[in-house]
Amino acid sequence: MIAMKRNFIPAFAVITLTLVGSSCKKYASGPPVFPTNDRKIRFELYTNQDFSGNTSIINFSIFIRTQNQTLLDSALASMEIKDIPDAAHKLAFEKTVSGYNNADLAAGFGYTIRNVGSSWYTDTSKAGTALKVIDYDFH
Repeated sequence: MIAMKRNFIPAFAVITLTLVGSSCKKYASGPPVFPTNDRKIRFELYTNQDFSGNTSIINFSIFIRTQNQTLLDSALASMEIKDIPDAAHKLAFEKTVSGYNNADLAAGFGYTIRNVGSSWYTDTSKAGTALKVIDYDFH
């Protein structure tokens, strides 16, 4: 019985070390490759300013782009500037992007105010980021 216990402990140690050693991931040289999971971009639009008297029409759009390709370009319904909600009632939209986990993405809001002009707000979602929130306080 004692001989069996002495042989069991070294055998157990060898098995444990083998399992631990084989579970370690080793990477070849070069940049890491991220898994191709879906990525989510959440767009949040609101204002913290009082535009209650501004009835100018504003047209918002949301976009997601890679360096070479537009993945999303979508217009939102026209509204008066006074109707842009406050932070407690912000407009929120979420888009899932598949197959671009190894790329940086540019995402944001574009807007045009009638008889005034156009502008935009852009943020970056770095490669491998599972969820990016584009939090835009219009002012």
